[in-house]
Amino acid sequence: MRLSILDQSPISSNQTPQEALYESMKLAQIGEKLGYTRYWIAEHHDLPGLACPAPEVMLGFIGAHTKTIRIGAGAVLLPHYKPFKVAEVYNMLETLFPGRIDVGIGRAPGGSAEVTNALSDNFLQQVWNMPTSVSNLLHFLDNDFPADHEYSKVTASPIPSVPPEPWLLGTSKKSALLAAENGMSYAFGQFMSDNDGPAIIQQYLESFKPRKQGQKPEVNVTVNAICAETDEKAQELALSTLIWSLQRGKGERNGVSSIAEAKQYELDEKEQHTVEKMKQNMIIGNPKKVVKRLAEIGRQYQADEIMLVTITHSPENRVKSYQLIAEEAFQL
Repeated sequence: MRLSILDQSPISSNQTPQEALYESMKLAQIGEKLGYTRYWIAEHHDLPGLACPAPEVMLGFIGAHTKTIRIGAGAVLLPHYKPFKVAEVYNMLETLFPGRIDVGIGRAPGGSAEVTNALSDNFLQQVWNMPTSVSNLLHFLDNDFPADHEYSKVTASPIPSVPPEPWLLGTSKKSALLAAENGMSYAFGQFMSDNDGPAIIQQYLESFKPRKQGQKPEVNVTVNAICAETDEKAQELALSTLIWSLQRGKGERNGVSSIAEAKQYELDEKEQHTVEKMKQNMIIGNPKKVVKRLAEIGRQYQADEIMLVTITHSPENRVKSYQLIAEEAFQL
């Protein structure tokens, strides 16, 4: 089973956005050295504590500072954009960094309703048009529109020798079926879902229709994980992340809390319940415990790959978490 990285480019309470973005680049470099398969960076708009609204910009920067690890968006929020423009951008990235580019597609707004209105027109209509947009994007990437299609003479230049690998990201049967019907690899966001993931993956596998000859279904499951040398240390690191998530949910515009800040935060009964519920959707512990749980999830979801989201206040602790997991999983 492969392991990969999903980076939300978090901004800690003692960081500038520039520092957070540079730490994202460093994380990709370290992931490459440790043997992670791919590094994806997420798209968020005006969300407190998250630094990246434009994955395509960061991928040019990260691609220039890495050599072998696959890099991509997790995800391009397609309802905001025209498929042709997305294909142009990722074809260009693939031309610059051949054999390394993924284009993950999602349908979420990535921000508040006000931000969505500022970013694009008719977002909800474009969500309804998602199947057509996905189909058009794939035709642009594969450069294979039928001769009678209105875009048959349109080319998303530059055309790389091998197209970027398209993935569909989701948490529902609807997204799984859309991926299957279009012969796309599927990334299930377990870290932000209460749905029956294994059943959704099974439906994807049973419904998969190859888009190209020899193509097989590919499953990626994304999980929240925080690893440290001991369970106690991992729980301590997780507390700051959980408090930050709680504050974001209340509309507070804070960076990721430090451990000291988190310990000073007084939880009322409702907040305590919320924190405990969030913890249930995370893997927290020492390397053996975390890797054992990842293997269980891999079997449960029939996953080809597990992608890890790790947010800590300290970039060093985040890197250490990925390092400890890699060393245990890959027996480095």
